[in-house]
Amino acid sequence: MVETPQQYTQRILSNSAGKDALRVQRGTASQIKTLLKGLSKKQLNWRSGLGKWSINDIVAHLADTEIVVSWRMRLILGSNGTPIHAFDQDAWASALQYAKSDAKWSTNTFSMLRENNLRLLKAIPKTAWENYGMHSERGQESIEHIVKMMAGHDINHVRQIEGVRKQLKAKGPKRKRA
Repeated sequence: MVETPQQYTQRILSNSAGKDALRVQRGTASQIKTLLKGLSKKQLNWRSGLGKWSINDIVAHLADTEIVVSWRMRLILGSNGTPIHAFDQDAWASALQYAKSDAKWSTNTFSMLRENNLRLLKAIPKTAWENYGMHSERGQESIEHIVKMMAGHDINHVRQIEGVRKQLKAKGPKRKRA
């Protein structure tokens, strides 16, 4: 089933409903680093099926998404009501060769970019959180809305990584046959 942009928004926002969005975002890089500990390169690149993302893909996506969000927030702060464009995450995964990326590097990139974005959010006046852009698929999105979306996006992908880890554990090590 293909999700509409509105269904996606509702699903992502439901992940962070009732949670402090900034607190969620502050903790995500640390959670990811913990979830990656002890995994081999082969495990980081394992996919549960056709069209499914590996942990490596997910972390590369998070780093790229942080770049996108950084840009969007700056556009909005510089020009309230500005158009903001959607991006095709699968096209980026392919074109940017997520499968060949390094999960540790992506995690460090994500962590640095996230810290920079959190500093920006702390520095701007609270009234600037009402500034918005017009997303090409989802309509009006304020800085506040983007902050909540990113918290939900983080939770979504942390859960995905946890799920892949569980599948890897259930799969167990491959044994050599005699």
